[in-house]
Amino acid sequence: METGSAPDTGTAGDEPVWTGLPPRLLRMRRLLLVVWLGLLALGLGLLLGLLVEPAWAAFALLPLVLMAWGWVMLGRNWRSWRYAERADDLLISRGVLWQEETVVPYGRMQLVEVTSGPVERHFRLANVQLHTAAAATDATIPGLDPAEAERLRDRLTELGEARSAGL
Repeated sequence: METGSAPDTGTAGDEPVWTGLPPRLLRMRRLLLVVWLGLLALGLGLLLGLLVEPAWAAFALLPLVLMAWGWVMLGRNWRSWRYAERADDLLISRGVLWQEETVVPYGRMQLVEVTSGPVERHFRLANVQLHTAAAATDATIPGLDPAEAERLRDRLTELGEARSAGL
């Protein structure tokens, strides 16, 4: 799935062309998992080993087990996220156990934001937040390449203005 090029919107009868999230998002999330749970395991091991008894330090392995499980789950979650631009709406699909697909009509979009925190900027990632007339259809696409996020923001804003002008 190519994230750097503009997807073909096709027609209403065609199968949507899905675009996945960049691998940098998965790397960022896994790095954060390793850092936080690694620090927790180290701190817990030192605390239990020094204050209670060295044998209790074995409980520091629990965050490491959680880290291995989280590593796999982050990969599954990352693969589940995708979006597709169609002629009249934007589709966002996500979820492993509970799969969710959001359809955001272009004419309902009121605001499209691109945001990026300090860690995301370091990994060259940005989030696209869609605000619509109905709060239930607000949606977010996390971890896009900043150029793709800006392209998507501009395209969605343009399509939203065109569709709302026709109402």
